[in-house]
Amino acid sequence: MTVAEAIRAALLTGEARAKVKATRGLVRAWRRGELAEDFAATMPDRPAWPDGLELLPANRMPKRGAGSLRNTIALWHSLAHIEFVAIDLALDMAGRFGAEMDRGFVDDFLGVAADEAMHFALIHRKLHSLGTRYGALPAHAGLWEAAYDTRHDVAARLAVVPLVLEARGLDVTPGTRDRVLAQGDSQGARLLQRILDDEIRHVAVGAKHFNAHCGRSGVVPRMQWKILVERHFRGQLKPPFNDSARLAAGLSREWYGAVA
Repeated sequence: MTVAEAIRAALLTGEARAKVKATRGLVRAWRRGELAEDFAATMPDRPAWPDGLELLPANRMPKRGAGSLRNTIALWHSLAHIEFVAIDLALDMAGRFGAEMDRGFVDDFLGVAADEAMHFALIHRKLHSLGTRYGALPAHAGLWEAAYDTRHDVAARLAVVPLVLEARGLDVTPGTRDRVLAQGDSQGARLLQRILDDEIRHVAVGAKHFNAHCGRSGVVPRMQWKILVERHFRGQLKPPFNDSARLAAGLSREWYGAVA
């Protein structure tokens, strides 16, 4: 089997545990040299997700309050969906653009996919401890839109997915962690800290390959990022920003200050 065939198969696996298993398996096989470095297999325009998962536009998602078990479940379900889609985002990055990028690009984004699978598995376990499961609540339908809109341009995909969407996670996760800890859930807070630490590395991976791509193309990364975000990102970059986490990932305020 080729690496692209294995990635496509994982993307088209909808059941949550099976997708995690397929992702971990293909990453292990790639690292062992058991998958041919061939990218002829095409990536689907949309990955498979669990049967029965209700997808809603952002403006129709139920509002979350604070304090009640129902709202706690809604928070962790939302985080589970983000991590589940993040598996597909990383897999698609490697499978769709691996042919035009270098081996290190594929290594890095398959590594990201393995991390996201681990994050999802841990959050799914958390949901089970709360008496529920992924798919029991509606989820945001728009998370895949950025991937679909940038499916023909690796620079645009890198600019928007790791360097906008994942970077936004660096801004909001510390506050979520602190609220979870204030509610007495130290285990949940440790889990969110682990995810935050990993996401700093993931954004750094995106910045590394975006900078390298811009260098090969002879353009200034920071200026090219601004152009691509204004062209391809449907939302707005809004403060507050976690400047220290973003800087650790390779994004100085010079990058996003002028776009916010």
